[in-house]
Amino acid sequence: MEDLKLEFPSLPQCKEDAEEWTYPMRREMQLPILQKHGITHIICIRQNIEANFIKPNFQQLFRYLVLDIADNPVENIIRFFPMTKEFIDGSLQAGGKVLVHGNAGISRSAAFVIAYIMETFGMKYRDAFAYVQERRFCINPNAGFVHQLQEYEAIYLAKLTIQMMSPLQMERSLSVHSGTTGSLKRTRRR
Repeated sequence: MEDLKLEFPSLPQCKEDAEEWTYPMRREMQLPILQKHGITHIICIRQNIEANFIKPNFQQLFRYLVLDIADNPVENIIRFFPMTKEFIDGSLQAGGKVLVHGNAGISRSAAFVIAYIMETFGMKYRDAFAYVQERRFCINPNAGFVHQLQEYEAIYLAKLTIQMMSPLQMERSLSVHSGTTGSLKRTRRR
């Protein structure tokens, strides 16, 4: 079988004029600042009990993706990654800019930005985490999110590999593995 080589774009470099982020800026993205930075799309991540204060306030000005997700280590966030990537990619392809936010901008939103960076630029969790943390020092996805992000690396790489395979490569791969189905026996060790 021919070796497939996945190719990814290079990560964007820091803009020279980028401000140094400081903790008091954590709640700075109010309407005038969003407009100043050219934000066109917003991913709003909250759980249902936060819906009265974390909500799409300016639906006439921005396109929103609202995700109801608790900042809880057992929350399944992987299931939302494809939808989030599609939303961000669509915005960027249309020349837009995306703000990803939750309540504090530390765990949930950071996890989604890390997942996007991992899949888009072909990065491992640790490298994507470091890249995002260089831009927002306070990020700290909860332990369950970190585990899922680490699992996601194999998932997105497998998906991309399958997408790149030609029909002939796919057929060969399936025929090689189909001959072993059901023929493997469990052996007992003493």
